[in-house]
Amino acid sequence: LRGNRDSAQARVRRCGLRSRLLALAAALLLPVGTALGADACPAPVGVSVQVLGSGGPVADDGRASSAYLVWVDGRARALVDIGGGAMLRFAEAGASFRDLDAVLLTHLHADHSAGLPALLKSGYFSDRARSLVLAGPSAGSAFPSVEDFLAAVLQPGGGAFAYLSGYLDGTGGLPYLRVVMVEIDDDNGGGDEGAGEKDDDLDVSRITLRDSPLRIDATGGSHGPIPAVFYRVVARDKVIVFAGDHDGRSDILAEFARDADVLIAHLPIPEDPGRGIQNLHAIPSRVGELAEEAQVGQLVLSHFMARSLTDLDANVTAVRTRYKGPVLVAQDLSCLNLP
Repeated sequence: LRGNRDSAQARVRRCGLRSRLLALAAALLLPVGTALGADACPAPVGVSVQVLGSGGPVADDGRASSAYLVWVDGRARALVDIGGGAMLRFAEAGASFRDLDAVLLTHLHADHSAGLPALLKSGYFSDRARSLVLAGPSAGSAFPSVEDFLAAVLQPGGGAFAYLSGYLDGTGGLPYLRVVMVEIDDDNGGGDEGAGEKDDDLDVSRITLRDSPLRIDATGGSHGPIPAVFYRVVARDKVIVFAGDHDGRSDILAEFARDADVLIAHLPIPEDPGRGIQNLHAIPSRVGELAEEAQVGQLVLSHFMARSLTDLDANVTAVRTRYKGPVLVAQDLSCLNLP
């Protein structure tokens, strides 16, 4: 019995050390070959962007799925995507449901939206009274609109979590969720897979917020047949663009991200991924090409999967062959303060 107890204590010590090492790694944004330290997040004054989840949909990368925070003066004001594991990271980051002005879903794949019910349940215990914007795409292909998605989750009499239906109308002491649906043109996402080149016309929608330091614009993304949204978040004079998942088949992202301080782009596939998957995701060199065309100040790579992590150096090098600015590789909880 004594031996078992000693072994258990040793395992706890090893787990504690591993947790500290993971926390240290998570505090960094890591360009390939060097480590760039990040200040404590968030900055008490100014704008910060934090990666909550830098992984993909498969439980083989040791990361939470896609999620990001925009902080202003130490308060989390926008949450972009909330995939599996992101609620734990939300808590670890010290964010508050009460402070959020908007939740922005790039699309409705599970690894970008499955954490929403958990966020709303957590919010049930907050003292928030003001409404909260929830934005996402219109319907297309086999996917519902963000409005129908929310109804499937919360609708009285049929929603999966109908006991939280007060979010739909602000009753029961819950804040009202103000749904903003970004219309996705069939030529700009949500059409048939392999339907041809994407339309490069840019149709931008402004997401109206109340009493917020943010300005948020949205446009239809390009993620194969899946309706998807790109978001451009302006806080003070800093511009952060979230590409979400995209296939790189048009220059819309480059135009939408023009001169942004930060572009957060996803890198779930390698440079030579095999047939088929490029209908959904841009290869690394195309990600770099779009960032260079947009002339963004910094490029943050995220949303990795085992297939892109296997030879991460090579994939990041492929990005850098096309984009000449700083390339940063995200970890969960890594942070970039924008002075």
